[in-house]
Amino acid sequence: MQVQDRWIHTFEKIFQKCKVQPNEVVRILCETDSRPINVMLSELALARMGAVPVQIKVPSLAVETPVPVRSTGASHVIQNMRPVMDALSGDGLIVDLTVEGLLHAPELPALLGSGARVMMISNEHPEILERLTQDLDLERPVKNGVRLLAKGKSMQVRSKAGTNLRINLEGAQVGGVWGGADRPGLVQHWPGGICLAFPAAGSVNGTLVLNTGDVNLTFKRYLEQPITLHIENDYISHIEGDNLDAELMRSYMKAWNDRDAYAVSHVGWGMNPLARWDALQMFDKTETNGTELRAFAGNFLYSTGANDVAGRHSLGHFDLPLRACTVEIDGQAVVEAGEVIWEAFK
Repeated sequence: MQVQDRWIHTFEKIFQKCKVQPNEVVRILCETDSRPINVMLSELALARMGAVPVQIKVPSLAVETPVPVRSTGASHVIQNMRPVMDALSGDGLIVDLTVEGLLHAPELPALLGSGARVMMISNEHPEILERLTQDLDLERPVKNGVRLLAKGKSMQVRSKAGTNLRINLEGAQVGGVWGGADRPGLVQHWPGGICLAFPAAGSVNGTLVLNTGDVNLTFKRYLEQPITLHIENDYISHIEGDNLDAELMRSYMKAWNDRDAYAVSHVGWGMNPLARWDALQMFDKTETNGTELRAFAGNFLYSTGANDVAGRHSLGHFDLPLRACTVEIDGQAVVEAGEVIWEAFK
């Protein structure tokens, strides 16, 4: 793929959000399966800014899972290798270009605790990053959304399709992504614009209806028929649906032979008005990681799998952005029928 000057400019804008300074040594973490064009664009953009890019490249791991792993945000390529950890630790920016990303990686807490800040650039075609990297400042509304989650006691999610989900927020770990890793101990990713909560154990109950046009991002597939998930104390107890979409979900989850693959990982909503729900239709599956679909404004994001707060560490993972949901925090609507209530975040 040919390097485009406009893509270098895109990466410069991302790094400007991270407050990269001239002569700053920036560590680029990649693996043998990383998207080469994004590694190259990172190096060129950092050099253009006067920084010193240093590439740390590790081997991608052999496939040892019963089914393919996609879009987990939990890369295991570092393998706690001491020389790699030493190279990545300490003050300064880490540009994460691993395929799955370090967002839920086991080594992330140690890296952040060492004073590093981490910018995870999602494994996307540069065209996606270019389209979403504009002079849009999401920091204030996302941080205000995180404050609402932190103060909230409960989240209620409903939809005309039949979703009726109750989430206890007490004891949850909350966070937000606006897209700029600008201080030590902070991890961000791009595309950004998400408010999230990792609920404590036993906090989620009710019914989640995935309607036609909602998205299964593990499969990078729009649902063509509805699926109803019955959730009891965090766990999907029954996947209801007589159609291919439901059968695919049942088959993939069963393959893990792990009860925690059925449990909630995190819940939240998208805040990025530039991100498009329909963008997945425009790219081959190898060209996108689907992060744009996690961030489009007004989606309710329900994810299954690993949740450190609840003490669960499954490799099975689904990210499921739903449209047309109403999301309330302690009775206050933050999303109404799939539309962000921007007044709630001022």
